[in-house]
Amino acid sequence: MNRFFQRAVGLVVIVVVLAAAALLWWGIAVTDPPQLWDPVQVSLAGVWQLFYSAELPNVAVMAVALAIALLMVAFVVISERVVASRYRRADADVTHLPLAPRVVMTRTRGVFAGDVTVTVLIPAHNEEQSLPHTLTSLQQQTRPPQRVLVVADNCTDGTVEVARAHGADVFETVGNTHKKGGALNQALADLLPSLGDNDTVMVMDADSQIGDGFLAEAARRFTDDRALMAVGGLFEGEDGHGLIGQFQRNEYTRYQREIRRRRGRVFVLTGTASVFRAAALRAVADARGAQLPGIPGEVYDTLALTEDNELTIAIKSLGGLTISPTACSVVTELMPTWRMLWAQRLRWQRGALENLGAYGVTPQTLRYWSQQIGIGYGVLALFAYFALLLIMLLAMDTWVWFPFWIGIGLAFAVERVVTAWRGGWRARMVAALVFPELVYDCFLNLAFLKGVFEIAFGRSATWKHVDHGSKAEGQSVAQVDGAAKGAQS
Repeated sequence: MNRFFQRAVGLVVIVVVLAAAALLWWGIAVTDPPQLWDPVQVSLAGVWQLFYSAELPNVAVMAVALAIALLMVAFVVISERVVASRYRRADADVTHLPLAPRVVMTRTRGVFAGDVTVTVLIPAHNEEQSLPHTLTSLQQQTRPPQRVLVVADNCTDGTVEVARAHGADVFETVGNTHKKGGALNQALADLLPSLGDNDTVMVMDADSQIGDGFLAEAARRFTDDRALMAVGGLFEGEDGHGLIGQFQRNEYTRYQREIRRRRGRVFVLTGTASVFRAAALRAVADARGAQLPGIPGEVYDTLALTEDNELTIAIKSLGGLTISPTACSVVTELMPTWRMLWAQRLRWQRGALENLGAYGVTPQTLRYWSQQIGIGYGVLALFAYFALLLIMLLAMDTWVWFPFWIGIGLAFAVERVVTAWRGGWRARMVAALVFPELVYDCFLNLAFLKGVFEIAFGRSATWKHVDHGSKAEGQSVAQVDGAAKGAQS
């Protein structure tokens, strides 16, 4: 793989974002400066004196900025569609991609591999408290799985006994030092050779619960499209944890809405609960060390901080199709404290950047690169907004209202409420206040910045074990050693 991007991915994001900001600054600087505005003074009910300015910002600058933004979005969307449609065309030269639809359809034409089956793998490290709820959600499926296999990884509690008491099989790892990815690699090495093309494997966290129709919808999708390689879940946050929990639920609600609007075309197959065709996992294992980073023969790259993101890119890099339907819902844990949320998001950010460094710039990673650059530009814009607001407050003797920007703010508030509407009245109330969520966004942006600068300047990830306290003794958010090994997620 491209070692240059492996080491310099953070610098690439920083340079591109600063270049884009400099371009916008130059565009504003070369335009004619506006005339000094003269605020209008009005009296409200003879009590309050109100100053406001009716002048608009420079229309040309706003038009150019909007046009550039739309062009960038169109470029990313169209390029993604072109790549996806190219893999399906009969005249496309994609024979080097073992999971491309054309290759898969040709290989399986006229062959009946049996009905779709589902084997559930649940990696578990000391999960005796949360595991019963997860196993119960599987038992309540309208289409139960053929087999449930709990992968007990270095457990010192009653995880094994709890799993067997609920009717699940148990696979106990031997000498695993690579956390979740290593545990799954051991189990999959034993399981995959016995599975056929229509057999699927669901990887599910031990602290999550899936909707009753999840497996039925996944099986239907695999049955209807034999070129489909993976079906992911759309996750929503569990109840509780006060305001910080509501922030996360609003975030996940908006993500669900975005994926529904994209008709299930997902950025990342969530590690919380996703179903993979066995043939896809075998193809990934076979491609490791050649077309894909990682150790030959292993499904998961144990050096990846975010194994779900890395596996998604791996499958897409081999031409595979993925989808996350609305019917495949899953309830996942939330981070109950700001410290734990910081650890989670910093790991996600570092993992995403390291995965891009490992894969370089390809048609399959173009959207991920665009996403990281877009986030970086958004971070710069948000902090610049707060800085300019502070400068204005300090520089002005009298508060002046700008009707144009008030209108923009109201439109933004409406958008926040509409996109969080499905989350219920609490979600709508928090969204309508706007500023609390802006503070939450700033917190996430700081984690983004730390991740970018750490990887740009070669700092090693040093993750510590974090407990959930009373929720589940020993249950961890992240257990990642210094050299960026696979993590509990």
